[in-house]
Amino acid sequence: MPSELDGSGSARGNAVRWLAAALAPFLGLVLVVLAFWIYGRLFKPDATFLSSFRLALIAKQTAIVGMGALGMTAIIAAGGIDLSVGSLLALSSVCLALGLEQGYPAYVAVLAAIAIAALGGALNGVLITSLRLVPFIVTLGTMLFFRGLAERLADQKKIQAASAPEWLGTLLDPPARGSWALVCDGVWIVLVLGVLLALVLNRTVFGRRLFAIGSSEPTARLCGVPVAATKIQVYALGGAFLGLAGVFQFAELNKQGDPTAGAGLELEVIAAVVIGGGSLSGGRGSVLGSLLGASMMTTLRSGCVFAEVSDPMQKMWIGAIIVGAVAVDRFRQRAA
Repeated sequence: MPSELDGSGSARGNAVRWLAAALAPFLGLVLVVLAFWIYGRLFKPDATFLSSFRLALIAKQTAIVGMGALGMTAIIAAGGIDLSVGSLLALSSVCLALGLEQGYPAYVAVLAAIAIAALGGALNGVLITSLRLVPFIVTLGTMLFFRGLAERLADQKKIQAASAPEWLGTLLDPPARGSWALVCDGVWIVLVLGVLLALVLNRTVFGRRLFAIGSSEPTARLCGVPVAATKIQVYALGGAFLGLAGVFQFAELNKQGDPTAGAGLELEVIAAVVIGGGSLSGGRGSVLGSLLGASMMTTLRSGCVFAEVSDPMQKMWIGAIIVGAVAVDRFRQRAA
C-alpha cells in the first residue's frame, strides 16, 4: 500500500512539474506584455503598446526568430548547440538575392537558398562527428566562415533583387484589412512547420533517436542508434529552418540580401529555446515552448523600443535574461 501511494505521489509530482514547465514560457510572455502595457498607461497615455502596428511588427520579428528557434529546438534536444545561425541566415538571404539577380525562377532560388543553408548545417554535423569536437567550438568557427562567405559572395554590400515577385517580398506584410488570415503569411508558415516538427520529434523513430542522444549519447550508441548520422541530419534540419528564416529576412529587407543580417540572432534563438523549456544539456525540448520563447524575446525588444530604452540597455536586459534562463535550466536539472 505505501508503495502505491508513493507511486501515485510521484506521478502527481511529475504531472505538476510538467504543467509548470509548459506554462512557464506562456506566463513569461504574459508578464512581459503586461509590464510594457502598464508602462504605457503610466508614462505614455497617448500611445498604446498593443497597437495594431506594434503587434504586426512583433509578429514579423517572431516569424524570423521563431523559424530559427524551431531548428535550434531539435539541435539542443539532441545535446548540441549552433552558434552559426545568424551567419547561415545571412548566407541564405544573399544566395536568394543572387539567384534572383541571375534570372532564376523565384521557387528555384528559394529552394536553392534553403538547400545551401541545409548543407551548411550538415557541414556542422559532419565536423562535429568526424573531428569529435564540441559543437560550441565547431559552430563558433563556422559562424565566422559562413559570415565571411556571405560577405564575399555579396562583395560586402547589400544585393537588391528588384525582379523578385511580389509574393516573395510580402511574406511578412500584415494581411489586408478584413482578411481571415489575421497575421502575416510568415507566421502561418512557422506555425504549420512547428506542428510538423512537433509530430516528427514526438511520433517518429528519428525523434526518439534525437532525444535519446541528447539524454545520454553513450547509452544511445549502445542501443544501436546511429549517432553520427542522426547528428548530421539534425544539424541539416536546423540549417533548412535557417534557410527559410533567410527567405523571411529577404522579405523583411524589401527584397534585399544582406551579408550583415542576423548578427546576434543566435543568442535570441538559444534563449527562446531555453525559455521554452529546452535544456542545454540535451534530452529535452518543446516546439510550443520555443515559439512562445521567441515571442517573448521579440516582444521584449519591441517593448524596449516603445519605452525608449537605449540600445546598450536593451543588450544588457537581453543578456541578463539569457543568463537567467540558463540558471533556471540548471535549477530544473537539479530538481529533477
